[in-house]
Amino acid sequence: MRGLVEQANKVFLENFKPETCFERAIFYSWACKLDKCCTFCYMSTLPKELRTKERVRSIPSLLAETIICKKLGWDYGFLSGGIGVFSDEKMVRLLKETNKILGEKIWVNIGVLSKKQMEKFKPYIKGVVGTIEVLDPGLHKKICPSKPIGPVINMFRQSKEIGLKNAMTLIVGLGETIEDFKLLEQFIKENNISKIHIYGLNIQEGTVFEGQDPPTKEYQAEWIARTRIAFPKLDIQCGIWSDRAEYVCILLKAGANSISKFPALRKFGSEAAKKVENEARKAGRKFRGSLTRLPEINVEKEVGCIDKEYRNLTAKKLRQYLKQMMKGSS
Repeated sequence: MRGLVEQANKVFLENFKPETCFERAIFYSWACKLDKCCTFCYMSTLPKELRTKERVRSIPSLLAETIICKKLGWDYGFLSGGIGVFSDEKMVRLLKETNKILGEKIWVNIGVLSKKQMEKFKPYIKGVVGTIEVLDPGLHKKICPSKPIGPVINMFRQSKEIGLKNAMTLIVGLGETIEDFKLLEQFIKENNISKIHIYGLNIQEGTVFEGQDPPTKEYQAEWIARTRIAFPKLDIQCGIWSDRAEYVCILLKAGANSISKFPALRKFGSEAAKKVENEARKAGRKFRGSLTRLPEINVEKEVGCIDKEYRNLTAKKLRQYLKQMMKGSS
């Protein structure tokens, strides 16, 4: 295992600068309206009337969080949320304002999109993210019964046709084995994947995985290392949780470009946040941005680039977020 990680680290350093950062995914809603939830998700433990009730954030709230990403030096991972929660027109408005703040296009992870939708969003997005989770056909059918892979593959094919990029999510610890890496390697090649998010299962109380051990850092690192060696230039992002900050060093050495899933707003300035940064340094990576130090932010200046319709409420939400984060950094 040590030799594999060393080889992956060598490949990484031959293709990327020795640096890393935190990557923030921004969610505009939370709900699951699938016939059957994925069995690893906490929503699978909720009554249908609760899990299907959409909790939707306002556009100013989303824009305020986007400003925080920019000012803290975090990468914007992707925009995610429920399918059909926003009309295509409202989604375009959100994407346009987000682009204004960041000065660049973003990834979207909002379910299986039609070619028409992708063409509509294309001026504002880098590409689309497919939530694959697990590639073994039997396991996928059992764990994600209402999320077949076929429609995602079709979306990937159409996105490539119109010049968009493809990304995917993978969760390790769902019952697969490292022997399944060959399935991942084949999938990446066949579907023109340019970015992958590799998460370790976060076991939720009440799910079928309750009582099991979470995947070890070595196991998650092996998936990342094999992926890095097979695909030297692939953008690989590792997902950790606040209780797995000690995973960061080995996951970065295994070839991950960036870190996500850490609850950065809630845990800003915490011991866990400090550990994430320290683990990155132990891995020989410069940590871009910060999870512990809050820079001075001129709220009025930062909201000045967005549409007048959203400025006042975005400024209000931004001040609320900053007040919360100051408690952690003080």
